This record gives sequence, structure tokens and C-alpha cells, in this order.
Amino acid sequence: MATFLYKLGRLTFRRRGFVALIWVALLAVAGIGAATASTATSSSFSIPGTEAQRAFDLLEERNPGGSADGATARVVFNAPGDEKVTDAGNKGEITGMVKELQSGSDQVAGVADPFRSKAVSQDGSTAYISVTYKVSSMELTDKTRDALEGVGKDAQDSGMKVEIGGDALQVMPHTGTAEIIGVVIAAVVLVITFGSLIAAGLPLVTALVGVGIGVSTITALATVMDLGSTTSILAMMIGLAVGIDYALFIVSRYRAELAEGREREEAAGRAVGTAGSAVVFAGLTVVIALAGLAVVNIPMLTKMGLAAAGTVAIAVLIALTLVPAALGFAGKRIMGRKARKAAEAEKSPEAKPNMGTRWARFVLRKPVWVMLVGVLGLGIVAVPAASLEMGLPDDGAQPKSTTQRQAYDMLSDGFGPGFNGPLLTVVDTKNSSDGKAAANRVAEEIEALGVSAVVPPVFNKAGDTATITVIPKDRPSSHATEEVVHDIRDAGKDVKADTGAEVLVTGATAMNIDFSQKMNDALLPYLALVVGLAFLLLMLVFRSVLVPLKAALGFLLSVVAALGAVVAVFQWGWLGSLFGVEQTGPIMSMMPIFMVGVVFGLAMDYEVFLVTRMREAYVHGESPGQAIVTGFKHGARVVTAAAVIMMAVFSGFIGSSEQMIKMIGFSLAIAVLFDAFVVRMAIVPAVLALLGKKAWWLPRWLDRALPNVDVEGEKLQQQLTEESGSAGPGDGGSEGERELVRV
Repeated sequence: MATFLYKLGRLTFRRRGFVALIWVALLAVAGIGAATASTATSSSFSIPGTEAQRAFDLLEERNPGGSADGATARVVFNAPGDEKVTDAGNKGEITGMVKELQSGSDQVAGVADPFRSKAVSQDGSTAYISVTYKVSSMELTDKTRDALEGVGKDAQDSGMKVEIGGDALQVMPHTGTAEIIGVVIAAVVLVITFGSLIAAGLPLVTALVGVGIGVSTITALATVMDLGSTTSILAMMIGLAVGIDYALFIVSRYRAELAEGREREEAAGRAVGTAGSAVVFAGLTVVIALAGLAVVNIPMLTKMGLAAAGTVAIAVLIALTLVPAALGFAGKRIMGRKARKAAEAEKSPEAKPNMGTRWARFVLRKPVWVMLVGVLGLGIVAVPAASLEMGLPDDGAQPKSTTQRQAYDMLSDGFGPGFNGPLLTVVDTKNSSDGKAAANRVAEEIEALGVSAVVPPVFNKAGDTATITVIPKDRPSSHATEEVVHDIRDAGKDVKADTGAEVLVTGATAMNIDFSQKMNDALLPYLALVVGLAFLLLMLVFRSVLVPLKAALGFLLSVVAALGAVVAVFQWGWLGSLFGVEQTGPIMSMMPIFMVGVVFGLAMDYEVFLVTRMREAYVHGESPGQAIVTGFKHGARVVTAAAVIMMAVFSGFIGSSEQMIKMIGFSLAIAVLFDAFVVRMAIVPAVLALLGKKAWWLPRWLDRALPNVDVEGEKLQQQLTEESGSAGPGDGGSEGERELVRV
């Protein structure tokens, strides 16, 4: 591989104009496609194989045109003081608003008058208008939203409190200005790392080109492939981080080759042939982790993972082709004066060891203490993860200042905590001899469970499907409500055995329960697949059994610690105001498994970039301890910069208005902090120091069985040595060209 990438690097350096033109053309095509495509909507949410989804599909089949997936809204009214909503004046205002909503937009499917639908609390203080729409929330026009938001102004003038809940007010998420701050921080880190504006700007520009192509392609295909509105944001988050990092490693190696006195084209070829090999394998681990989300069998999650994986693949191709081409355009300006002086100073025998060298020597002196402090520290941070509660967000998770949250609280106060999470029980009576009797029996058995209310069965036109709305006593996310769902399903088994009627429970609360269960069931198979494939990949890279095993265990430790931090901030509220968390609540069900996929790929990035240097030094004669020092001498500064850049980029998304984006941005940033600086920089060298030569052990039969992918560039080094030896004294052969090609 190294030989092929070496030739590719030299080719793209020579044909830099043609290569740059191709990438610019691809960016233009993707941009035009994105500009002409229709606006992305929220992805259709389905959970194949669950009871809640089967019930939803049955309703769609038996009641076509019922707008089961349309947006909904509740306009909630609360009478002032001792007044009641049933008082003549208040009732007149509410009735007028019903008519106003009915005529406010042609997207309205139906408006329920609260005085006819019995949507008035027992004390008469609260009432609500239910509004259903023909389209999803993201497809609602501004005119429709304006009509909904403006409907309560007249009533508020008369003294009533009016708030609006439901997903009809949901808008496209935005990331805020913090995202730009993250990119600025990344630029500052690059300038400090390279000491040159040209060298610092190159990774940023090439990463933005890759992200531009990836995100524009996603936007162009969003409607056709039903990609959600958050897919492009997540792809941008991950693509920008890895794009900068991969370019950073190539540019850093190129500068090191220039410092050795090589010509620019030769330096580009060697940089791509060596560091490029690490980029390929690091990128593969990220792609495997993201594409592996398909095993969860949640279409929305699968699409998010594949879209992000595609953006990472583009970042790898950019690093291998556009980066060396851009290096050709940059010329000698890629090395600033300070950088050249620093390179000369490092060659001096009296040069002071750099920070990476000093840290590695410290770890070698105190490996047990470093390992214990690292493991115990992450273990303490991981403690809150034991209290992890997962769920899907509803209006109760909104900040208290929002109208959605206030409407949620008003309904809870007026009708009971369970009113915000009604359960929809669907009774399929097609195979029952007496459908009405079966449906009535289901309603009676549900009432016996001690719920707050049970609405009598309502049949469709064909008379073969009945729906029963159940109001639990407790809030939607409570364990008591979850038990009610399981009890109804258990009772339904007896009904089916006696009458032939099938009982299914759906609704937001039931979907939440089924979704969380599916996430839990999929986590272990997903981990087994991703870790297993990556373990094999790392064995190819390191020619070792214990090093990949140590890498996987370190990843698990950093992930659990990151989950603990997420629980502490988003569920318990610790330091919540610092991160813009206005309302605590359960952790989103898909967040942990998505975080596992992304963090695993990123963790392996640092493992590959840092440990391959150690592996190379050990293979070519250095002692295990000295190999660790060599690896940190050449790799610690770059890996540190890469980690800080990733943290900055991910932290920028904490400013998003979308709770899931905010949570994922925080979790990825904190996970990179733990994995890069605690696991890879402290625990890994400590463990390698304790293992000594055993760390690089590989059974002979396995060594023969595994293909040699030449990540270390041994074949490339041999080829270059032979060419240098046959070139003669005047042909540019030098001791520098004969020395080992480090990875």
C-alpha cells in the first residue's frame, strides 16, 4: 500500500492543477445539486419489528388519509383567577379561534372544538383545541405556522393564558455561532502547531472542500433518499473534524521530509506513502464504525451513519490527492522561518527534548502510577453512567421559557401528568367473530389496570379496526407508565387467544419504550461487529494481538466515562447552564449507540497515528521503552493538535438549537478529551511499558496468515534504497534517502 500511495502522492503533486480542477468541479456539481434540490424535511421515523410500529402501519392501512404521520398542535387555554373557560366570554373567544384555525390554512386536516370533544378540565380552568395537519411539521408553510402562533393573541388580550404545544412548531435546527468559533480555534491551533499561515490554512481549506462536497451531496439527495434535517449537520460535524486531522498528518509529515533535505515532489510522495497509509486505515475504522450502525435496523440511524461515513471517505480521498496537490501550490512557503529554525535546532545534539519525549520518559519511570491514575480517574467520571435513563424527547424536555413547555405543564396541571403521553391501543378485529365485543373487553381490562381514563373504542369505516385512547396516571417517561404499556400488551395476549382479535399498543410513549428497548438489544451486537472488524484491521497494522486488544479496552473506558459526563450534565444538570442545558431529562435513546460508533472510529485514529511510530521503531531495532519515546517524540505534538482541533469542532455544535445535536457535540468533545489525553497519551504508553516485548507478540501461524499491507513502508523503503544505491554518487542518493521511512 505504501508504494502505491507514494506513487499517488508524486503523481498528484506533479499534476496538481488537474487534480485541483477535478475537486473544484466536484464541489461545483454538488453545490448546484444542493441549490436546486427541495428543502430537506425531517426524516420519516420508523422502528421496524416493533409492536408500536406494526400498530402505526395497521392504522395507515385500515384508515387511509387519516394523516397519522401529520403534524399536530394543541392550543391550550387557562382562564384567569376564579374564571372558567366555560364562562360565556371565554367560551366565545375559544369558539372563535376554532373557526379561525379551520380557515387559517389549507394544510389543516381537522380542528377539534374543546366543548364538543370534552377537552375541558374538570375544574373548568383549562381547555385545549386539537389541530391536525395533512403534512409533517417540516413541510408546514410559514403561513400555516403564523396562523397557529397568532391565533391566541386576541384571547390573551382578554386575560386568558394561551400556549401552544405539539410538533407543528418544530423548526429546522441551527448550530449557532459557536460552530464558527470552533473552526477559528482549530485555525489558531494549526498556526501554533505549524508556525506558518500557509501550512495552517491548507488543512482548513482542503477539509472545507471535502465537507462542502459531502454536505452538498447529502442536501441534494435529502428528499430522494429521505435524509433527515439533522443528517447534514452530523456529517458536517464529523467530516470537518476528520478532514482537518487527516490533512494535518499529511502536511506534518511533508514538512518533516522537507526538513530532511528532500526535494518537494519526493517529500510529497513519502508523506502520502507513509502518513497516508495511516490515514487510510484510520479512515477505514471510522467508516466501519459509522456504517455498522445499520445493524441496529433503524432506517433513520442507518442513513445518518452512511451519510457521515461517505463524508469521512471523501475526507480520506482529499487527504491522499488534494492535499499533496495543494502542497505543490504552496511551494517552500509551507515552511515558515520559525519552523525552519526549529527543525535545525532539533537536529543539534544539544537540543532540548521536546514535550512528547519528556512525557514519555516520565511514563516509563512511573508506568503503574500513571495507569492507575488514568483508569481510576475515568472510572470516577463514569459512575453517573450507571444512572443512565434513555428516552425520546417531548415538549416536557423543552426549556421552561418556551410556549411548548408551558402548554405541556398547563395540560399536566389541568388533566393530570399522564395526559401528555396518551397510549393508543389498536384492536384488529378482522379475525374476530364479534369485533365490538372484543374491543369492549379490551377497554374493560385496561380500565381494571387503574389508568386515569379510557376513551371508548372507535371503529374505522370498515369496522375491522378499533382504537382506544388510554390516559395513564403518571408522566410519559415514568416507570409506572412503562409498566402500563407492558400490562396492556400482556392482557392483549389473552384477548387474542379467546377472541382472535389482536391488540397492539402505540403512541409516542409506546414508541419511546420500544425504541429504547431496540437500542439496548442492538448495542452488544453492534459493539461485537465494530470492535471485531476493527480488531482485525488493527492486527494488520500493528502485527500484534495485545496492542489491538489494549486499544479496544481503552476505547470502552473512554466511552463509559463520556457517557457518565453526559448523564451528569444533561440528566442531572451539573454545570448544565455552562453548556446551555436549560432543561434536564432522559438521554436520547439513539445518542449512546451513535456516540459509540463515532468515538470508536476517532479513538482508533489516535491509536494508529501514535502507535505506528512506536511499532516502526521497535521493528527496526529499538528497545520497547525507547520505541515508546520515539513514538511520542514524533507523534505527540501532532496528535495533541489533532485532538484539540476535534474538540473545538465538536464543541461548536453544543450551541445547536436541536437537543440531539447539542448532546452529541458535547459527548464527542468530552470523549475525545478522555480518549486522546488520558487513554492514548497516558494509559497506552503505561501499558506498553509494562508489557515490554510481549506487547508486539504475534503467533507465527497468524503472522503467516495475515497479509502484509506494508503500512510501515518497508517495501517502499527497500525500493527507494535500491534506486538510491543504483543512482550513483551524483544522482541525488544520500544517507537521508536511505534511512527508514517512518510511519
